[in-house]
Amino acid sequence: MTLLPEPVRRLAAWCAVVLLVVGVAAVGVWLCVTFQTAVTPVLLALLGTALLGPLYRRLLRMRVQRSLAAGLTCAAVVAVVGGVTYIVAKALIDTGDQIIASLRTAATDLAKYFGAAGTSLDDLASNAKELLGKFGGTAASGVLSGLSVVGEVIAMAVLALLLVFFFLRDSGKAMASLRSLAPGDSADVVEAMAHRAFGAIEGFMRGTTIIAFIDALCITVGLLILDVPGAVGLGALVFVGAYIPYLGAFLSGAIAVLVALADRGFVIALWALGVVLAVQVLEGHVLQPVIQSRTVQMHPAVVMLTITAGASVAGIIGMLLAVPLTAAAFGIVAELRSRYSATA
Repeated sequence: MTLLPEPVRRLAAWCAVVLLVVGVAAVGVWLCVTFQTAVTPVLLALLGTALLGPLYRRLLRMRVQRSLAAGLTCAAVVAVVGGVTYIVAKALIDTGDQIIASLRTAATDLAKYFGAAGTSLDDLASNAKELLGKFGGTAASGVLSGLSVVGEVIAMAVLALLLVFFFLRDSGKAMASLRSLAPGDSADVVEAMAHRAFGAIEGFMRGTTIIAFIDALCITVGLLILDVPGAVGLGALVFVGAYIPYLGAFLSGAIAVLVALADRGFVIALWALGVVLAVQVLEGHVLQPVIQSRTVQMHPAVVMLTITAGASVAGIIGMLLAVPLTAAAFGIVAELRSRYSATA
């Protein structure tokens, strides 16, 4: 007979489970950081596979051979991503100096009203390029040591693209291998968990891309109507920032308002703020519920904590990967909960 009452034994059992899960998660994060050079392209390839999965499956339904379908899908993504990257980079290069100059002007104006706080903003704006370069270099320093940041990005993108090809082509074999590795009669459960996790990532990537495009288009059109300088570059910032939920939209929107304040005055800045807020309301009440209705929904506080944890672990890459990976984890938990509730 045990000396502990039943409630205490249950509490101890749950504590042991929590400690085990936390320990496994900590070891997993440590391994990912240690082998970041190999892990980062794999995770990026998983995100790319989730985004390109519908196109690949459409080609298969058209009776295109699997290898050819995967190759065509990768070629399409190279064309699309290359074009988008060129447009975004060109917009940022053409208007980057103008945007930074506008931020400096806005900071100087704010310094008249906020004193030391405005001076700090002015200092930050004047050194924005240097700070961004240092932060980006720090975030990418562990990817491929000894190469430049540009070389690291290119090598990582090529490796991720090759992995996307194999992930698309051999997805059926991967699921069969996963089933064979499942212990006992848990193959169906493991497969269901994998489908649920990948479905959450797929929904997040597809929905976020569509929402980012709509947000960037609406804000760009609004800024062009208001005749705000660098409207295309600001729209490009909105598109890129949309992949970091909440934080990216806040930062890109704040930059757009400050640029409008510096070059067009207080009234136009208020109109620009209204455009940004209107787009955010549209996203929160229309786009998110409609486009991402099948994606695992997470509370904003959870998203912010996830982004912070990802940034502390792997910098910019961690911020980009944190939310979709957390969505996958929530999908697994939801699948286990539904199965447990059904059998209870």
